[in-house]
Amino acid sequence: MKRELRFAVTAVRRRPAVQLAAWSVPEILPTACYGLAVAHAADAFLSGRVETGLAWLGGLLAAAVLGAIGARQVYRRLGELVEPVRDELVGKVVAGALGNARADGAVARLNRQVEIVRDTFAGLVLVVRSFVVTVIGVVTGLLSLDPLVAALVVPPFLLGFLLSLGVLGLAADRVRASLRADEDLATAAGMVFAGVRDVNATGAEGFAARLVGVPIAAQAAAERSLAKVAALRTLCFAVGGWVPLVVLLAAAPWLTGRGVSTGTLLGGMTYVLLGLQPALNTVMSALGDSGLRYVVTLGRILDMSKVPERRALGRMPTGHHVRLRRVCFAYGPGAAPVLHDLDLVVRDGDHLAVVGPSGIGKSTLAGVICGLLPPTDGKVLLGGVPPSSLQPSDLAGTRVLIPQEAYVFTGTVLDNLTYLRPAATQAQVRAATEAVGAARLVDRLGGLEAPVSPSELSAGERQLLALARAYLSPAPLAVLDEATCHLDPEAERIAEEAFARRPGSLVVIAHRISSALRAQRILVLDGSHATIGTHQSLLATSPLYADLVGHWTGTDEGAAQPADDEFQRPSAQSQPAS
Repeated sequence: MKRELRFAVTAVRRRPAVQLAAWSVPEILPTACYGLAVAHAADAFLSGRVETGLAWLGGLLAAAVLGAIGARQVYRRLGELVEPVRDELVGKVVAGALGNARADGAVARLNRQVEIVRDTFAGLVLVVRSFVVTVIGVVTGLLSLDPLVAALVVPPFLLGFLLSLGVLGLAADRVRASLRADEDLATAAGMVFAGVRDVNATGAEGFAARLVGVPIAAQAAAERSLAKVAALRTLCFAVGGWVPLVVLLAAAPWLTGRGVSTGTLLGGMTYVLLGLQPALNTVMSALGDSGLRYVVTLGRILDMSKVPERRALGRMPTGHHVRLRRVCFAYGPGAAPVLHDLDLVVRDGDHLAVVGPSGIGKSTLAGVICGLLPPTDGKVLLGGVPPSSLQPSDLAGTRVLIPQEAYVFTGTVLDNLTYLRPAATQAQVRAATEAVGAARLVDRLGGLEAPVSPSELSAGERQLLALARAYLSPAPLAVLDEATCHLDPEAERIAEEAFARRPGSLVVIAHRISSALRAQRILVLDGSHATIGTHQSLLATSPLYADLVGHWTGTDEGAAQPADDEFQRPSAQSQPAS
């Protein structure tokens, strides 16, 4: 819990928090005055001094107006304090998901848990601020009214508050269980919803209902268990909220015998009923509900957002050759492996194309090669060392991956192109754009200093900018994961041939068979095993590859051209046996 409290303290140390505290001071005045005003007004009315009583009540009204002005300013400053907390947490969740190469539960953390922390943090700031203001004001008023009354009221109030803090530890485990159940439910529901067509096609509705029903029942049980903690909070409130009033009433004859007036007793009861009781009830509810959710949810976010430190093995990569030894990869403990016992070597200067039906694991292989997906089993070596052992900067200087959905950010064209090589000269940038066929696009956008709005670019234009950025990168290993799928065949040819001439190695996750024809070697994935060879050798030895090529008709510059330019899953009759 200390880590989460430090996070909150760090957040409230910012300048808006100082302003928040400063504007809370005017609220202390009406809180401290209303008991005094009631006491003096009551004594004045009982003694026949009506004007004096009305004056005290008028002063209370003026103090309330001053407090309202302070409260208004408090709410205006709250957003300035809370929103940076949300932005920081979003960054942690995204960085954790990317750094761990796992998105399990990340959607629930990003969409729900970050909002829980943001909302509960804002509520806690307001509640704790109000509680502190009320206690300071009430204690000040009670001491001004009569120290004996303060001595009877304050101790049981503080006892009830301390007991409520003790209940928090008991409830923490139940809140953690609730959050785990929420993540399990989100994961199970996401899997079922993603495969709803397959569920309907195979008649597996009952199995899907059971798959989601178990985490639903677990979450409901966790929420019911959490609700039982409310009974203990009621007991704590009875000690801190009602015992002071009972003690004050029971001690009334003794107090009046010591000269305490009726108005003073009435003022003391006013402080208890209108000050301490509401403040204690509010802070207990907030800490017992929002406080626990804040601590446990924030702890969950921070735990799951830790990026493992990459420690060098004492040596840097020697070259950029890739070696996979009996590599297996599966998306989850119970999932079928996407890659199974895969052996592969991509040497310096190699040009490898990876082909296979859609969904067979080609993009997964690209992620494994680049160190973004740790293998479930087996070993991946990049330049002789595991990618997981390299610092991010060293890994980025060894390989560059261009995914199918190219990333372009708001900024200038030059900013986008030099993202991986900030020190590149404009001549080097221009050479890169000309090499991959993006020079005309850059000119059309207005040159290197022109602003870029990603939403105004087509998918193909974004791919051209990403290709030029990768070409300019110092990384010697380039992996194109269907990075030209939105380009026409001629533009694809220009870009791939440019990368083939570029010093280093090239791995192409092929979108068209023409990419395979340009490669030195071709890797065919069929879901059960991998076959590697040249175009001619694979036509003779791989029925799947022959079937993929068989979808092509006609010619284009001496190469076959498909009726449908993309790879398609072959028919069941043409697939090789497992």
